[in-house]
Amino acid sequence: MSYILVAGLGCRRGCSAEALRALLEQTLRAHGIELNELRALASIDLKRNEPGLLQLAEQLALPLICFSAVQLAGYDQRLSHRSQSAFERTGCYGVAESAALALAEQLGTPPARLRILRQKSPQATLALAVSC
Repeated sequence: MSYILVAGLGCRRGCSAEALRALLEQTLRAHGIELNELRALASIDLKRNEPGLLQLAEQLALPLICFSAVQLAGYDQRLSHRSQSAFERTGCYGVAESAALALAEQLGTPPARLRILRQKSPQATLALAVSC
């Protein structure tokens, strides 16, 4: 694989692995991407111990890398959607997109780009970023 594809995830407290996986699989299917193309999952450090995220990472055998709000805030200008409520809860304007960009740049060559913009379900958000 000549590129690195990662998923950024944000979720409400108590969001199940099943709900996260459903959003992930639905999004990948809609864009013709295979699950095995994903290299890692990313989120904000506030979600480091969120059971649903940890279970999803375990099910998929992928690392879950978490970033601080300060690290994610550096991506604010690159987000497709800036959420004031996300900022009030987390200190950054969007967890899924900024976490995906941060991890894609950490694992690959910057600048990463969003391959799939923020997707939303009732309990979670998801974005995919890619880098070389």
